[in-house]
Amino acid sequence: MKIKNLFRRLPKPLSFVPAMCILYIIFVFSAQNGDDSAVVSRSVGELLVTAFNDILKLNLSASQIVYHSESLQTLIRKTAHITEYFLLALSIAFPLYVYRMRAVRLLLVTGISSVIFAGLDELHQSFVSDRIASLSDVGIDSIGVLLAILALLLGNHIHHKRVTGQQRVCSTSPQEPITAKQSDKK
Repeated sequence: MKIKNLFRRLPKPLSFVPAMCILYIIFVFSAQNGDDSAVVSRSVGELLVTAFNDILKLNLSASQIVYHSESLQTLIRKTAHITEYFLLALSIAFPLYVYRMRAVRLLLVTGISSVIFAGLDELHQSFVSDRIASLSDVGIDSIGVLLAILALLLGNHIHHKRVTGQQRVCSTSPQEPITAKQSDKK
């Protein structure tokens, strides 16, 4: 009987593992000095331009590939910020949901904790050579958080619609949502 209870409780603490992994990845990328970070961005840019060159049969020369990959650097870096914090927010929401946090509270705690970490990450970067803290990067990270919150809302809406076959209009309490069919009767 005790072993069965152990297996029921074990997955709950493990729900924090994805968030811890994303936090670690963000920390490692932020700990890179400016030169190392630029090398990673350039290699991603060259990989993308080379892939598009091969897929679309553009026949770009090596110098053209380098030129186009250099012009994509800002886009690559900002997209990486958005993606990292999108994944972080989702991975923070997961254990909160496992521990039965729901609705607005889940979204607020997820959003606020993700943005706080974005600010702390920028502070961390200010101590790394050739890197600076940027409030605009926190804003860009927040876009990723907002997109994750919107994805959670959309997922909740789709799940609710599939389970009940009804669409929520508004809710007076968490236990009794008013559905479109009920609001028509009033």
